[in-house]
Amino acid sequence: MLDIIRCMLVHPQFDPIALDLTKIGLPIAIHWYGLTYLVGFGLFLFLAVRRSKLPQFAATSWTRRDVEDLLFYGVLGTVIGGRLGYILFYKPGFYAAHPLEIFAVWKGGMAFHGGLLGVMAAMALFARSRQRHFLEVTDLIAPCVPTGFAAGRIGNFINGELWGRFSSVDLPWGMVFPQSGSPLPRHPSQLYQFALEGILLFVVLWLYGRRARGLGQVSGAFLVGYGVLRFIAEFFREPDNFLGLLALGMSMGQWLCVPMIVAGAALWWWGRGRGLRPTPDAPPLAPGHA
Repeated sequence: MLDIIRCMLVHPQFDPIALDLTKIGLPIAIHWYGLTYLVGFGLFLFLAVRRSKLPQFAATSWTRRDVEDLLFYGVLGTVIGGRLGYILFYKPGFYAAHPLEIFAVWKGGMAFHGGLLGVMAAMALFARSRQRHFLEVTDLIAPCVPTGFAAGRIGNFINGELWGRFSSVDLPWGMVFPQSGSPLPRHPSQLYQFALEGILLFVVLWLYGRRARGLGQVSGAFLVGYGVLRFIAEFFREPDNFLGLLALGMSMGQWLCVPMIVAGAALWWWGRGRGLRPTPDAPPLAPGHA
């Protein structure tokens, strides 16, 4: 047993600061996690510009300027929604007792489901300002979002946070996270989520969204896809210690995925045949077919 433990992978405990400018007198320290956010936003811009040139979006005069403005709205929605979601979904009592901690974002504390709601609100404001249908906006951006998830999960791994549940000592990629306070191996769930919610979801949505679909169907596919993949990943991710497992042995993350999956399936069904725009190699579908 001791030989097996000696051979286990150990998280390298990266320095979370990528560039410390305080050493040269500047009050700035650039964190890896912040850089992964920048990478995510950069990938979004690149991919969304490409999608805006597809026939179904070019037909309604999407421009690069529209995408840049959309990114600005999205950044605000992500940061504000992600922070408020963490406060309300995970630690409402703590922040009610320590309201000034709400602004201490450098200490961490972002929730995907809150970020999603924040982005949806931001997209609604953008759509209203440009007189576009809300679902047209979300259909454009949906396949561009998972790469941001992938970048964020790499940031989680670098920080050695959000580690997985205990794994078998025989698991070749089981990893000890010294930050967890245990010498036993765990699933590197950050990398699982990178592969599932990031890479796999991106590939599926990018391929699915290349052709014209019913209004809201790409958005519905995103909600279902993310919800299912996150639900699966949560079986390997250590639940938050201040919450543990909730009803039916499910984590908070899993419970929050349930309405996403239901809403996504309903949206995809509703969108069959609605607002379709033909691509050159695909005639429009008759209503009720998809």
